[in-house]
Amino acid sequence: MPLETQAKLLRVIQERDFMRLGGMETIKVDVRIIAATNVDLRKMMEEGKFREDLFYRLHVISIQLPPLRDRKDDIPLLTQHFLNKYGEENRRPGLELTPDALDLIADYDWPGNVRELENVIERAVVLTSGQKIDADLIPEHVRKPTSQQLPPQFVVPPEGISFKDVIVDFEKRLIESTLEAAGGVQKRAAELLHIKPTTLNEMIKRYDIRPRRKRGTLGSRPGSDLPDVEDIDEGDEVGAINRD
Repeated sequence: MPLETQAKLLRVIQERDFMRLGGMETIKVDVRIIAATNVDLRKMMEEGKFREDLFYRLHVISIQLPPLRDRKDDIPLLTQHFLNKYGEENRRPGLELTPDALDLIADYDWPGNVRELENVIERAVVLTSGQKIDADLIPEHVRKPTSQQLPPQFVVPPEGISFKDVIVDFEKRLIESTLEAAGGVQKRAAELLHIKPTTLNEMIKRYDIRPRRKRGTLGSRPGSDLPDVEDIDEGDEVGAINRD
């Protein structure tokens, strides 16, 4: 949020009123605010990118949400929730995961957190033809998670090979896989790859990658710029202010 907008938000919180763009009437508000972030706001304050006064206005109650890999006990409950949600949307009630499929989901580290899990379950619900979802409907990157190590030794054919083509192909497949893991959210994918979102966006355009943004991933209420509660993801820090 630009510093200018931060100042406007701070005024609304302090004065509890605002004026619409182009309007002449001051409108009183009585609201409760939930703010979420996955960045270090204290560091941003030191860099002059976040207002200190706004930070302390928001930082009344702070809740740290651990990543999904650190709370594996939640995975079965979340999985059942998404099975019910997308089963109802697709008129497929009563869907179940087989033990093998559930084991794969439980063993995976979920770098994309709950959004990635939701994406995998929605995909399985859409593709299944029966009432039980087996391991074959779990994406390959979940069945065989990539390691941080170098890929297996590559054998160069006798006629040689284009170094540039190999690198381009690998980068393209890596970006596509990461976007899938991040539910189509480019900012999340950039975080997983440890690169800037602008860099990732340039590579997506360069390789003509067309990621499918998952429905509902960044959904919001009609007419509102505020995210739904379910859009607050792991790794986010949440602050709340109650106004009685």
